[in-house]
Amino acid sequence: MDVRDEDLVARFLAGESPAFEELVRRHERRVYNIALRMTGRDEDARDAAQDAFLTALRKLSSFRGEAAFTTWLHRVTVNACYDLLRKRGRSPVAELPPDAGPPAPDPADAAAAGVDVRRALLTVPEEFRAVLVMHDVQDLPYDQIAEALDIPIGTVKSRLHRGRVAMARALGPGEHAAPPGASERQP
Repeated sequence: MDVRDEDLVARFLAGESPAFEELVRRHERRVYNIALRMTGRDEDARDAAQDAFLTALRKLSSFRGEAAFTTWLHRVTVNACYDLLRKRGRSPVAELPPDAGPPAPDPADAAAAGVDVRRALLTVPEEFRAVLVMHDVQDLPYDQIAEALDIPIGTVKSRLHRGRVAMARALGPGEHAAPPGASERQP
C-alpha cells in the first residue's frame, strides 16, 4: 500500500522518524534535478539538495497541507538554490568542456545540443530559470508553480515567457534556437 506524502508528514510529526526517511527517498532525485538545473554544478546541486532537505526537516511542522507536499518541497528547494547562489556570490557556471567536434554531421550532435541547452539555461536569470525548470522540465502546471513560488499565475506566465526568450537568445540562431515548449509559427 502506497502511503501519501501528507500521511508521512503526519507520521513524522507524531515521532515516527522513518517517515521522513521515506519522504527523502521518494523525492531526492527530483530535488537534486531541480537544484542541478538551478545551480549548474553537481557539487552545488548536492549542497542545495541537502540544504533543502535539512530545511524541510526543520520546518516540516510549518507544512499546512493546503498544497501538495511536492509543491511545498519545490519551494523549499528553489529557495535553497537561491540561498546557495547568493552565498557563493556568483551566477551559476556551467562546468562543461567547450565543444570541439568535427565539422561533419555526427550522431553526437544531439548530445551537444543538450549541452547547449543546459548552458543556455544557466544564463537565464534565476527567477525565470526557476519557472522554466518547474514548468518545462518538471512539467508542473501554472497553479502549482505559483503556489510553490508564492507568486500570481500571471507572473508565472510572464516569467516563463521571458525565460524562454532569454533561452532563445542564449542559444542563438540555428536549429536549436526555439525555446522549450514554444510553438513554431508559420509566416
